[in-house]
Amino acid sequence: MVGITETVLRDGHQSLIATRMRTRDMLPAAERLDAIGYRSLEVWGGATFDVCLRFLGEDPWERLRLLKKAMPRTPLQMLLRGQNLVGYRHYPDDVVRKFVAEAARQGVDIFRVFDALNDSRNMQVALDAVRKAGARAQGTICYTQSPVHTLESFVALGHRLAEAGADELCVKDMGGFMPPGEGAELVRALVREVGLPVVVHTHSASGLSTLTCLAVAEAGAVAVDGALSPFAGGASQPPTETLVAAMHGTPQDPRLDLHALADLASHFATVMDRYRPLLNLRSLQTDPGILTHQIPGGMLSNLLSQLAEQDASDRLKEVLAEVPRVRADLGYPPLVTPTSQIVGIQAVFNVLTGGRYRTVTQEVRDYVRGLYGTPPGPLDPELVRVVTAGNPAISGRPADLLPPEFEKSVREVRALVPAADDAEALSYALFPAVYRAYRSSRDRGLTSDVLATAALGVIGALRAPRASLATRTAPATGGGSGGSPWAHEGRARLQNQRRYLDAATRRTGR
Repeated sequence: MVGITETVLRDGHQSLIATRMRTRDMLPAAERLDAIGYRSLEVWGGATFDVCLRFLGEDPWERLRLLKKAMPRTPLQMLLRGQNLVGYRHYPDDVVRKFVAEAARQGVDIFRVFDALNDSRNMQVALDAVRKAGARAQGTICYTQSPVHTLESFVALGHRLAEAGADELCVKDMGGFMPPGEGAELVRALVREVGLPVVVHTHSASGLSTLTCLAVAEAGAVAVDGALSPFAGGASQPPTETLVAAMHGTPQDPRLDLHALADLASHFATVMDRYRPLLNLRSLQTDPGILTHQIPGGMLSNLLSQLAEQDASDRLKEVLAEVPRVRADLGYPPLVTPTSQIVGIQAVFNVLTGGRYRTVTQEVRDYVRGLYGTPPGPLDPELVRVVTAGNPAISGRPADLLPPEFEKSVREVRALVPAADDAEALSYALFPAVYRAYRSSRDRGLTSDVLATAALGVIGALRAPRASLATRTAPATGGGSGGSPWAHEGRARLQNQRRYLDAATRRTGR
C-alpha cells in the first residue's frame, strides 16, 4: 500500500494561483478531507505564511489552528526551508527552534525540511527541533541533474540526513523532470542503503509526474504527493484521483474512495472558479522543455515578468540559454527557492547589461562567499576571485555567524502589540515590515474579506479580454505576462535589484 499526501491546501494552490486560497475556502472541505484516509495533508509552510500576512490579511497561525481543529485525525504537514524557515534568509538558531516548537504545538505533525543547496548543516537545527517537539522529521533531498549530482551523492546525502535525525526521507522533484526509471532507481537505493521510509514529491510541468509516481511506488516509496484535480497538473502535482485509480487493484493500492475524492474535487472546482482571475494558463501547460533547461514553472514565470518589466520579453531565449551557464558557474545548485531566484536574476543581468557578470547581484556575492551554505560543486574560479577580493569566503555553517534574535523580536513586537504572544513575535521576527503592514491594515479595518474583494476586482480588470483594451493599450510584445500575477516568493526578496538593472540598462542603451 502506498500513502497519498494531499497538497490541495498548500502546494496545489501555491503552484497555480500564487498561494491565494483563503482559509474560508478550505474549512468547508476539512471534515471530508479528514475522513478520506490520506497519509497526511500538506496545509502550511512554503509561501503560505508570507502570503497570508502580505496579501490575504490573514494570520497564518490562526489558519493552522483552525485546520488542526477541523482535521484532528489526519497528520498535518508543512514545508520548512531549513534554516530559512518560511522566509528568504537564514534565521538564527533560537528563531528556528522557537518556530518549530510553536508550529508543532499549534498543529504541525510532519515537517518536510529541505535546503536549497542540499547542505545538511542548514537542516540540522530544524531537524533537531522537530524531534524535540515530538513531530515527524522528514529530511529532504532536492532532486536535480548535473555532473555533480549522482545516485551516489544522493545516497550519501540520505545517510547524512539519517545521521541528523530524520525519521524518513523525501525526494523533492521541484522541477518535475525526474524520469520514472531514475526515480525508481533512487528510491530503491535509498531504501536499501539508508533504510528509512522514502516519500516522493514531484510536479506535472514536464508531463512525467504520474509515470514517475507509479514507478517510485513500485520501487518501494511509502507515499507520493498528489493534488485534487481542480488544483492539479501543470506546475502543480499530478491529480490525486488519477494516482488512486492507476494504482487500484495493485500491491500499491492507496485504498482511497474515488467517489469521496470526486465529491471533494467538486468543492474545489467551485473554489477554483472563484480564483480563476488569478490563474495564469501557462501554469497549467505541459512544457517538455523543462527536461532540457530544468527551469521550474515558477522560476520561468519570474523570468517572464522580469523581462516584461524591462521591455525585453524578446530576449527570453537568450536568458534561458544563460541560466544553465550561471548555474554551472555557481556549482550546479538545485533550482529551488531561493537559489532559483539567485540564478535567474543573475542570468537576466548577464543578458541585459551586455556582459557576463558586468553587474554581480548581492545575492550572488553572498552565495559565492558561502553565506547560503556549501555549493554542490566547484565555483567558477574567476567569479570567486572577483567576489572575494575584498570579502573573504566563509567555510563554516552560515547561521553560526548570526546572533540570537527572538528576544529582541519579542520586545519590538510588544511595542506594537502589547499582548503579543510567541506566535506573533515569530511572525514579526520572520517578516518585520510585512507584519507591521499587516497589523496596520487590521487596525484600519482592512479585513481579509475586504482585501479579497478588492484584489479579485483588480485582477479581473487586468484579465479583461484584449479586444476591450485595444483602443487604450498597444499590444503586448514578445509574449510577456503583462499585469497577470505570479508567485511572490523570490521577487519580494530580490526587488531591490531592479534599480541596478535599470541603471545598467540605461548605460548600455539596451
